[in-house]
Amino acid sequence: MRVTITDLDHDAWDIEQGVAEAEGVEFQILEDGGKDAGLDPRVKGSEGLLVQYADITPEVMDYLLPELKVIGRYGVGVDTIDLDAAEERGITVVNVPDYGTQSVADHAIALALAVARNLPKLDSLARRSTMDLATAAPIHQFCDQTFGVLGFGAIGHAVATKAKGLGFTVQVNDVLIPEGTTEADGFKVVSEDELLASSDIVSIHVPLTPDTSHMINDDKLAEMKDGAIIVNTARGGVVDTDALVRAVQSGKLRGAGLDVLETEPIPAGSPLLSLERVVLSPHAAYYSEESYYQLKRRTMQNVIDVLKGRECPNIVVPRKK
Repeated sequence: MRVTITDLDHDAWDIEQGVAEAEGVEFQILEDGGKDAGLDPRVKGSEGLLVQYADITPEVMDYLLPELKVIGRYGVGVDTIDLDAAEERGITVVNVPDYGTQSVADHAIALALAVARNLPKLDSLARRSTMDLATAAPIHQFCDQTFGVLGFGAIGHAVATKAKGLGFTVQVNDVLIPEGTTEADGFKVVSEDELLASSDIVSIHVPLTPDTSHMINDDKLAEMKDGAIIVNTARGGVVDTDALVRAVQSGKLRGAGLDVLETEPIPAGSPLLSLERVVLSPHAAYYSEESYYQLKRRTMQNVIDVLKGRECPNIVVPRKK
């Protein structure tokens, strides 16, 4: 029984290897694996895969069958895996949906506050020994601002809770909340259009699907409150980057806090790099010492549990009927 890590940008994999060895499972990693790693001859014969950014297409699955039984994705999103193809071929797909809930929520709040308080500009002023606060305006106090949470799953719920604790008025929206619901877990529920139109900060927590790809586009940005802030710690493809740049450049948006982008890492010539009130981080929201350990351990354990016929609570495919 062999499990292969196709690609990984972490600086170590001793946690995964330790889990595999304790289970008596053969372990290998492609240290040079990339987006096309699934077609690497070294992967052939693997019964389980752990993937980070590699594209697992129908072609890859067919190449790795009949041995391939299960694919484990580092993290929550499974948009790099063709789920329909996996289901058609009887390949199980697992993820780790809740490993970084608090870490991502912490990061979303940190980005929101950094943009709202314009900390990069204030830092620059302090380093230049100037107190010209007018150049950092506007800055508003949290208790007079509305914080909108778009996507009210585990992470969205944690963000809403943290924002409420900071004094924001919080409102939420999620397609899974039944129509007509006005309150969920103590938070005001509004329509997507109302959330965009009335929130000073909009924090995005939806998965990337065909329905959510570029859901934040020119039209949606035009609906937003003038001077609002966008925070995205979900998936880069949910936001149309070009539209976002236009909205910030025009002054429609006050700024943005982005941990995820459509192209990662960010290209050297990206116009986002020249926007002063856009705060960027390199897809790091998931990271904390605690979440890092859990991500690595549980991704490997999920794959092995499926291979050994044990119950696994984090199965994405086969889908529940």
